Amino acid sequence: MTSPAPLSRQQLRTQLRKARRALTLPQQRQAARGLYRQLAQTPLFRRARHIALYIPNDGEIDPRMLLRAAQRHGKKTYLPVLSAWPRTKMVFQRVRPGEKFTPNRFRIPEPRVNIARQRVVWALDLILLPLVGFDELGGRLGMGGGFYDRSLAYQARRKTWQKPVLLGLAHECQKVDRLAQASWDVPLQGTVTDKRWYDVMNEARG
Repeated sequence: MTSPAPLSRQQLRTQLRKARRALTLPQQRQAARGLYRQLAQTPLFRRARHIALYIPNDGEIDPRMLLRAAQRHGKKTYLPVLSAWPRTKMVFQRVRPGEKFTPNRFRIPEPRVNIARQRVVWALDLILLPLVGFDELGGRLGMGGGFYDRSLAYQARRKTWQKPVLLGLAHECQKVDRLAQASWDVPLQGTVTDKRWYDVMNEARG
């Protein structure tokens, strides 16, 4: 009996997006609370002064409780903003409590572009990344646009891992046994779900 052919990245992306979108609103709210409990009191989160997060879309686990907690404690928080040109570029821009957002070309809310409030990625302490799929070895499957990989490509030229710490955020249903990684994929130091940590280097929690 032959084994079934492994799914392509696009097939896996479709399957995992469907799984996270199938979660009910109460399940999503419970997951957001669980994610907060997993991260909010860790030394890594408490020490970080410049933290990038994201606004959830397409069933992604919701980190906005962490965003509000960071702002309450005087941390500087950032969201990804897509550039009008080049259209493949993404930057991180500081956001403050109560700030209004507008949908970008993917209909994801983001702050209005303000260059004076943007921060270079290597000056961030912690980036909490959305993802479609992940494995226990730091592999991350994104939406396919490559925005995070391009923003973080400079890390491949470094001999030692420096700032920022990269943590993926996900639902448990997004975990897979092993992700085939492309040469441009930037590995994570860990992934956090509402249930547990998958700490690749056994030091991501700080």
